[in-house]
Amino acid sequence: MTGHEAGAGSSPAPAFVRPGAARQAGVAVRAARLERPGDLAAVSGLVAAYLIATEREKGAEVTTASALPERYRREAEDPAVALAGTTVLLAEAAGEALGMVVLTRSEQGRCEIKRLWTVPVARGRGVAAALIVEACAVAGVRGDEVLALTVWCWREGARRLYARLGFAEVDSWEARADLVCMERALAPVRLPDDEQDRS
Repeated sequence: MTGHEAGAGSSPAPAFVRPGAARQAGVAVRAARLERPGDLAAVSGLVAAYLIATEREKGAEVTTASALPERYRREAEDPAVALAGTTVLLAEAAGEALGMVVLTRSEQGRCEIKRLWTVPVARGRGVAAALIVEACAVAGVRGDEVLALTVWCWREGARRLYARLGFAEVDSWEARADLVCMERALAPVRLPDDEQDRS
């Protein structure tokens, strides 16, 4: 078994976690609907902020989305196309978008979270944790067994958060040496019989 196969490094997510259950400090998490102009604008802004911050951490002098490398600029400029096939979760409070995370499509029972971002003024309110808990719940309900992620080695706070939420570092599947690979096993989530009958 390689480091990124099912069950690597951590305990399963609690089976009682359900989509819609992640609420901390007045923060609600929901799936973004990128056909809605408000959601599209929120995701575009959050993705751009994430990518600009990342490029600046890597030493680039990037201050706008238009200055991002092409492969990243498309995500900020047209997230509906760039993120097609993924699940984008938005964290909100009082109608304001505070953060987001992208959950990739499932591949053989494994998926990844990407682009986890919380606006700076909302940090310390449990926004990132709420997004991760909801991502675990969504992945578990759809039958995924492992949730994986990569995090830049210098993002120590994020690494500590992931570890608190059950992720463990595993052998790297990434070519970029500064990326740390982490995984969390997910427990299967059983829906009540009446909900299974309706699907």
